Amino acid sequence: METTAALGGVYLFIALGFAAKKFFAGKLDESSLVLVSIYFLQPFLVFWGITRTPIDRHVAAVPLAFGAFSLLFLALAYPAARAFFVDPKRRSVAVVTAIVGNTGNLGIPVGIALFGESSVIYTSIVNLVNVFVVYTVGVYFYSQGRFSIAQSLGNILRLPAIWFGLGALAFNLSGQKVPEALELPLRMGAYATMVLQLMIFGVYLARVRARSFDRRLLGFVVAAKYLAIPLAAWALLPLWGFSGERLGVLILELLVPTAVMNVNLAALYDCRPEETALVTFATSLVFLALMLLGGGAMLGRV
Repeated sequence: METTAALGGVYLFIALGFAAKKFFAGKLDESSLVLVSIYFLQPFLVFWGITRTPIDRHVAAVPLAFGAFSLLFLALAYPAARAFFVDPKRRSVAVVTAIVGNTGNLGIPVGIALFGESSVIYTSIVNLVNVFVVYTVGVYFYSQGRFSIAQSLGNILRLPAIWFGLGALAFNLSGQKVPEALELPLRMGAYATMVLQLMIFGVYLARVRARSFDRRLLGFVVAAKYLAIPLAAWALLPLWGFSGERLGVLILELLVPTAVMNVNLAALYDCRPEETALVTFATSLVFLALMLLGGGAMLGRV
């Protein structure tokens, strides 16, 4: 019951964003909200999250495992997608949406709801790894090879969160601590970022239209994300030495629904953005159902 209430609080802000877009429609410019979040607020969240706890091998193993697992699944999912889809654009959507999850907008706040603030150090660094994945693997697939890995890396280097993340890593590894006077503004900025990101997610969900519904695509992504990935994670991650909170955080970050950034990139490169938005919406509903039906409580007890 306590887990359900905590998750309900997280999804409340998604519902507020959804309702705001439906009520204000064209008066609410989601692109402005995204710019404020990415360029002004996310650095607070990244720096606060990464400086919460000293980083050691125990902590660093979590993002490394997340990246390794994502690349492993990509190597397995691509041949499967080739067998399912003739259209290369639909194939790209199937592969990328299955592996690029909403580790920031949902992963960090849901992690706090399930595990407390001790999870932030893990989820923040995992989110940095996920950003690299979406701007390299994601851009490459959505652009159908028109952009090189070097050009994709250039997109990453323009994101302030990356530089603040690297700075926070250096600050943490140096053994320094954030001055007490700065703790409150950092925390305020971090939580403001999470609230705004959740509302942005709701705003994007309000734009989804079902006219481009593709059952094969939706079935492939849902089966990959909520059947193949969790089964593989439960089988492999304990063998890699993960248990307790670290195992729970890793599985959570692998299960979070498809990231809204997929919709942005699909639109930018004309790679079936409406179908990508529908997949985002569907995986969000499946994730919410799993959490409310006991998945959150089960992860919290790992």
